[in-house]
Amino acid sequence: MASEAADQRGNNDHLVESNDPDHPANLIPSLCAKFWTLGWVTGTGGGCSIREEDLVYIAPSGVQKELMKPADIYVLSLPHQVPSTPRTYIRSPPAFKPSQCTPLFLAAFTRRGAGCCIHTHSQWAVLVTLLLESAPATESRRVFEINNIEQIKGFGKGPGKVGNLGYHDTLRIPVIENTAHEEDLTEFLEDAMDEFPDAYAVLVRRHGVYVWGDNVHKAKTMCESLDYLFRLAVEMRQLGIPWISDIPVVQPRRKAVEQ
Repeated sequence: MASEAADQRGNNDHLVESNDPDHPANLIPSLCAKFWTLGWVTGTGGGCSIREEDLVYIAPSGVQKELMKPADIYVLSLPHQVPSTPRTYIRSPPAFKPSQCTPLFLAAFTRRGAGCCIHTHSQWAVLVTLLLESAPATESRRVFEINNIEQIKGFGKGPGKVGNLGYHDTLRIPVIENTAHEEDLTEFLEDAMDEFPDAYAVLVRRHGVYVWGDNVHKAKTMCESLDYLFRLAVEMRQLGIPWISDIPVVQPRRKAVEQ
């Protein structure tokens, strides 16, 4: 990765210097510290990236996520990235290396128009992929599906579509196989995006999950909702409760009185 970092080191530091807590260079360390408390980014694993117009801010590789500082953030210009050539950064920290998650983050930004992408090593996400891995041959091992759970309402219907999923809708998250090197996951993540155009996340078997949204707020909301659903799914399986159920729609006995 040294070639990728062969840019103007030490220049453009102003890109990560701001007193605004909502500036991407401040938000990424703040979010990663929060994710560390949740057990999502332990041992330097996981990461986060935020796109602000044409600039992409990325957490580095090899940093203790709860100790990350704005000065540790990489910045690249999205329009200036040329396929099949080394990535160039317009701002690099004096230490660390670019994240191997970078091409997967970029896929969320270029293919989904996302404003934020979060990668976690949540144990519940990993356990769900293991449960799917051991599922009977008659069941799909390539997609996590769950319905009739209130937290499903935290997910949009799909990019470009209005509104969120409903209580009775089925949430579907594709699963891709892990690779020895994280950046090699990119083509499989892109294939999953093509196959499931309405999905806002992709599970990586025995690894974790990538979640993206139009902005930081939406990405964080869906990431938290997913982790809730993954944990619930693991406990449901332990209790012998199916993830997909067929229950009747309950109609209200009377309409709300108009104000």
